[in-house]
Amino acid sequence: MQSKTNELEAKYETEKKELQIKSQTFEIETKEKQNKQKSFIILFGTLALVGTGFFAAIAFINFKKTKKQNLIIENQKMEVELKNEEITHQKELVDEKQKEIIDSINYAKRIQQAVLTGEDVWNKISKEHFILFKPKDIVSGDFYWAYNTPNNRSVFCLADCTGHGVPGGFMSMLGNSFLNEIVVENKIFKADQILNKLRSKIIHALEQKGGTQQKDGMDMSLCVWNKLDNTLEFAGANNPLWLVRKNENAVTELVEVKADKMPIGLYLETETPFSSVTIQLQAGDIIYLCTDGYADQFGGPKGKKLKYKPLIESLIKNSALPMAEQKNILDSTFNDWMHKHDQVDDVSLIGVKVV
Repeated sequence: MQSKTNELEAKYETEKKELQIKSQTFEIETKEKQNKQKSFIILFGTLALVGTGFFAAIAFINFKKTKKQNLIIENQKMEVELKNEEITHQKELVDEKQKEIIDSINYAKRIQQAVLTGEDVWNKISKEHFILFKPKDIVSGDFYWAYNTPNNRSVFCLADCTGHGVPGGFMSMLGNSFLNEIVVENKIFKADQILNKLRSKIIHALEQKGGTQQKDGMDMSLCVWNKLDNTLEFAGANNPLWLVRKNENAVTELVEVKADKMPIGLYLETETPFSSVTIQLQAGDIIYLCTDGYADQFGGPKGKKLKYKPLIESLIKNSALPMAEQKNILDSTFNDWMHKHDQVDDVSLIGVKVV
């Protein structure tokens, strides 16, 4: 009995120890799990903290970059605004200077128009006349001039100076002044002599000495109409005279009186005197003087030059019409031909009818 009891007690103690061992093992395992969880939490927290710090650092760097870029953009914006202000100021200065220049040129135009021979002089030459005068720019390199002498002669001309605009305008004023000196003051009424004198004065005034200097000067067609015997003396520098009249068969035709092939100014070839031609006029004759601007205008459906042939045909076709109506037709024809093209040169055409 005693041994049985001892055996039970031993078994009890053994089971009790095993239970204690299991309990301790469970506690150890539980603590290990808790420690692992704590380690994981710590690791996760650490990683989260590092990640937060990393993203915070990136966010801070991006913020600094954005701030720097915004500052650069603001500086660029200020620079652009300053440049715009400077450009606006410069534009205002340019506009002001341009206005001053245009005002000056417009004033020069008024002076040029005042110098060009007026209608009262042309009406004494012939009441049946027209002057088509279309400067390319505000002032013209073309000019016309006329004078009625005390001895019943009418001297008139049409000239095309080198260049157009302001340079041509200066040349036209120079030519106008010299013609007054030669014809009005010095009373030279021979057509060829007038051109010879004018050439000498132009060369002297511009100090033209040959070589590589620019050959400034002018082309001109000049007429001296003697009303006493109804003869016309013509001299030309590159520009001819056209005479429209009815022949013996009552057919209207145009006769071209050729000019000397040299300008009024320095000439590369050997200088020779200008020549003149005398024409016996008849009642109903029409004298036409023209510069090259009309024929040289680009336009039409193909953008080509108008040329002289259509102009001459128009003069013959419309020669029976009143002179004012002829001018209107020539003007409208030119404008229609030019259409959207720019005018390329000064345009001048004079018609004088013998009545």
